[in-house]
Amino acid sequence: MTLTKANIVDAIHNDLGFPKNRSAELIEILLEQIKSTLEKGEDVLISGFGKFCIKNKKERRGRNPATGDDMMLSQRQVVTFRCSHLLREKINGR
Repeated sequence: MTLTKANIVDAIHNDLGFPKNRSAELIEILLEQIKSTLEKGEDVLISGFGKFCIKNKKERRGRNPATGDDMMLSQRQVVTFRCSHLLREKINGR
C-alpha cells in the first residue's frame, strides 16, 4: 500500500487527536516548507530519516522513446533523496 497525504492526515488525527482540518493544515505547512527550501537550492535534512538534495544535471544527448529520434535534453535540476543509516537498518531489519 502506498502512503498518501490523506493517510498521514488520518494518522495525525488519530494519534494526536488534532481535528482533521488542522492535521491537513500541518502537513501542508510542512510540505510547503520543504518545497520552498529545495527551491532555494538548500538541502533538507530530517534526522533519522534522510536528506533531500538538489542536483544539477548537465545537458545531454537523449532519445525520444516514441519515435527513436535523437535529441538534446536541456540542463535541469532534480531532487534526490539519501536515506539515513537508521532508516536503512530499519528497512533491512537490523
